[in-house]
Amino acid sequence: MKYNTQEKRLPMPEYGRAVQKMVDHAVSIEDRDERQRCANTVVAVMGNMYPQLRDMPDFKHKLWDHLAVMADFKLDIDYPYEVASPETLHTTPQRIEYPKGNIRYRHYGRCVEEMMKKACAMTDGEERDQLLRLIAAQMKKEYILWNKDSVEDEKIVEDIKEYSNGTISLDAEQLNLGVYRAPAQQQSKNQKGKNNRKNKKKH
Repeated sequence: MKYNTQEKRLPMPEYGRAVQKMVDHAVSIEDRDERQRCANTVVAVMGNMYPQLRDMPDFKHKLWDHLAVMADFKLDIDYPYEVASPETLHTTPQRIEYPKGNIRYRHYGRCVEEMMKKACAMTDGEERDQLLRLIAAQMKKEYILWNKDSVEDEKIVEDIKEYSNGTISLDAEQLNLGVYRAPAQQQSKNQKGKNNRKNKKKH
């Protein structure tokens, strides 16, 4: 008895070994017309395996791409679409540059820092006040999620003042950010981190 682990590795396991054998057979056919007819049949079978995806854009195009991959790009037929090639398939994705520059408060993140820059550039008025209230509320959530179980509004006001280099002073009482608690899962992580730090100190 031959196990699947002893078989050739499938390039696209989602179609199964039976379909892969059909593809291998199509590649081995010498007559081009017969090979074309066999390829059309294989693609039809592949499409019938996932009828719920038929309405997706480029569904048929993807099937022919998959056929080319399963045939190791050795199937000489007239493809109805321009299919993938080994070069495009194995192209290394372009590296995404990580944003440069230090973040003043890592627990608030870069987004809050950028929003504060925008708020500082705005003129006094209701629009800036509303943006600052949104920023303060977000800062309180981020602070609680990553640092402690609770934080006073005064601390958020102090950090906003520091972000703005002293140009923005808010009234904590007027802000009234309310009570925010970290999700239970996050609270458990925070507590676990505290316990680990305590255990390290003991040792």
